[in-house]
Amino acid sequence: MKRRNILLASVVAAFAMAGSAAHAERGSDGELKILFWQAVSTLNPYLSGGTKEVYSSSMVIEPLARYDETGKLVPTLVTEIPTLENGGISADMTSMVWKLKPGLKWSDGTDFTADDVVFTWKYCTAPDGGCAQKAQYEGIKSVEAVDPHTVKMTFTEPKYYPYGAFVGGQSPIIQKAQFKDCVGAAAPGCTSANFGPIGTGPFVVKEFKPNDVITFTANKNYRDPAKPAFATVTLKGGGDAVSAARAVLETGEYDYAWNMQVEPEILATMVAAGKGELVTAFGSQVERININHYAVDPSLGEKRSTKEAGPHPSLSDPAVRRALSMAIDRDVINETGYGAAGKPTCNIVPGPEVYASTANDWCLKPDVDGANKLLDEAGWVKGSDGIRAKNGVKLSFLYQTSTNSVRQATQALVKDMWAQIGVAAELRNVSASVFFGGDPASPDTFQKFYADVEMYTNNFDGTDPEKYLAEWLCNKIPAPENGWQGQNMPRYCNPEYDKLVTELSKTADLAKRAEIAKKANDMLTEEGAHIPLIYRGQVSARSVTLDGVKINGWDSELWNVADWSRKK
Repeated sequence: MKRRNILLASVVAAFAMAGSAAHAERGSDGELKILFWQAVSTLNPYLSGGTKEVYSSSMVIEPLARYDETGKLVPTLVTEIPTLENGGISADMTSMVWKLKPGLKWSDGTDFTADDVVFTWKYCTAPDGGCAQKAQYEGIKSVEAVDPHTVKMTFTEPKYYPYGAFVGGQSPIIQKAQFKDCVGAAAPGCTSANFGPIGTGPFVVKEFKPNDVITFTANKNYRDPAKPAFATVTLKGGGDAVSAARAVLETGEYDYAWNMQVEPEILATMVAAGKGELVTAFGSQVERININHYAVDPSLGEKRSTKEAGPHPSLSDPAVRRALSMAIDRDVINETGYGAAGKPTCNIVPGPEVYASTANDWCLKPDVDGANKLLDEAGWVKGSDGIRAKNGVKLSFLYQTSTNSVRQATQALVKDMWAQIGVAAELRNVSASVFFGGDPASPDTFQKFYADVEMYTNNFDGTDPEKYLAEWLCNKIPAPENGWQGQNMPRYCNPEYDKLVTELSKTADLAKRAEIAKKANDMLTEEGAHIPLIYRGQVSARSVTLDGVKINGWDSELWNVADWSRKK
C-alpha cells in the first residue's frame, strides 16, 4: 500500500498555478483574436476526436481537474485531487470521490451539481452514442451523486491510475439540462447544444458558424469575478498554417495561432518581423501513418473499412507493413518539415521519458535493401511497371491526410521512398475541417478511413498513457454502429494487446506500469498498427502584446485562457 501511496502522491501532487498579471476587471482588455487554420466543426468534443474541437470547446466546458503546463494534475471544478492520503480514493482502489467546489454556476446562472457529472458519464457510455472519448470512461462500474457536491465513482476492479474520466480537455462536464434529450443515437442531431454548449469556463458561445468562425463573450457567471480579462474572443478557422503564422508573426492581425505546422525556415523569417514569437511544448504528440487492417475497395459499398469487408488484401501481411516502415527516412522528413520542433520516433508513446521505449529503434535508420529482401521473401514480385504484386493484388495504396504544406511534402517524400521498394502511392489530401470533423455522414473523415493509409498527429492528456493505449482495444474500432466515433483508427485487434492494457489498469507500481506501457507501445509498432514518424513539439504563435500564455503539451493549449491578458 505504501508504494501505491507514493505513486499516486507523485503523480497528482498539485501546486498553486502562478497567475499572470492581475486583471483590473473582467472584460477590460477588449477582443482576443485566435486563428485555427483547421476550422472547428463542433463544440462538443464527445462527437469528434479532433484536437481543434477539444481545444476550442475547452474555453467553454471544463473537466473536474486538468493538467498544467508541467504535467501536474490540478483541481478545476473540485476542491482537491482525490488521493489515498486524503481519503478520496478507497483503500482497495475500487472507488474514488470528487468534492465539487461550492457555489459553481453554469453560464446560464443555474447550479453546477454532481448530477451533471453523473449525466456526462451516462452520455458518453450510452449505447449507440458514438462517443469519441469513450476510452476515458473505461473500467467504470458506476458514477453516483452522493449529494449535490459529491460524486462517487466505482470501478469494475481496483484501478491504480483512476484519473481518466472527467480529467483533461478530452473529458469535460456537459450540462444535464441542456443535453438530457441528446443521449445515444440522438446525440449528433442536437445541433443547438453541440454548437453552443452551456459551460462553466471563462467564455460563452455567442455565435458559431461551423467550419468558419466562433465568437465568444466573457462568462458573467465565471467563478473568478476578475476574469477573463478579454470581453470577447473571435476564433477564426480555415486557411492554411502559413497564412495563420503570418497573421500573428508578421502582420500582427491576430493574437494567437494554433498548430504552426510550417517549414522551419519560413517560420524563422516571420519571427524576425518582431510582431510575435513561437511557443513550443513537447508532450505526447506523434505524427504517424495509420495502416488500415480492413479492406477499403469502393466496390464493397457500405462494408468498406468495416469488419464485414474482411482483412485488407495486402496490408494484412506483416511483411508489407514492416517493409513500409523500413523504407522511410525519418531524418529527412524531420529536417524538411519540423526542424527543432520535431524528433524522429518509432513510438506512439514518445513521452514522458519513463514511458519511452527503445525497443523499436530499428526504424530510425532506413533500410531499403532490407525492405526489398523482406518483400521478396514474402512473395511480392515486381512487375514491368516496377510495382510489386502477389496473387493479382498490387502494392498500390491510397494515402490520405489533411491539407497542409508540411503534410503534403511528407506525402511526396514517403511516396518516393516507397517507390524504391516497389510500392505505389496515390496521394490525397482533405480539408482539415472535414478530415477531423467527425461528421458520420461524410466519407472523408479520418475515422471513416476510406483509404489504405492515412497520416495525422494525435496525443493524450496528462502524463500517464493508460487511457490513450486503451484506444487500440478491439472494442474501440470505428464502425457504423458507433457512429464511426471509435478511436482505433487502424482497425487493429489483438486479444493479447487487450490483456496488456487490462494488466496496466491493475498495476500500481510506476516502474511496472512503465514496463507494461512500453510492451503495449512496442506491440503496436512491431505489428504494424501504424508507422510512427515524428515526435512533434506543439508549436503555436503568440503576439508580443499577449500576456499569460503557458503553452501546454499535456492538456488543451487554451487551458488557462482565463489568465490571458493584454500587456499594458
